[in-house]
Amino acid sequence: GPLSERRLMDVRLGELPAWLATCDFSPQGLLGGAQKAWSSYYDKYINVKRGGPAGISMLLAGYCLLSYGWNYQHISKISFLVSL
Repeated sequence: GPLSERRLMDVRLGELPAWLATCDFSPQGLLGGAQKAWSSYYDKYINVKRGGPAGISMLLAGYCLLSYGWNYQHISKISFLVSL
């Protein structure tokens, strides 16, 4: 496609100056670029359309590790007494 419609990651290093010349650096253009970047980030990482057990299982695994870390000293004292 045209150079002005490509994303930054799709531009080759030699084409970078020409690509930068096509960008709109006015305050309105920068605001539009920031809104487009936020929308892209939001759709990719926050507004995920696929759901499943992975998110819940990661939450439970994190809770288990966190609670183990909080109680580690208590658990190690008990295991030391049991081994005597």
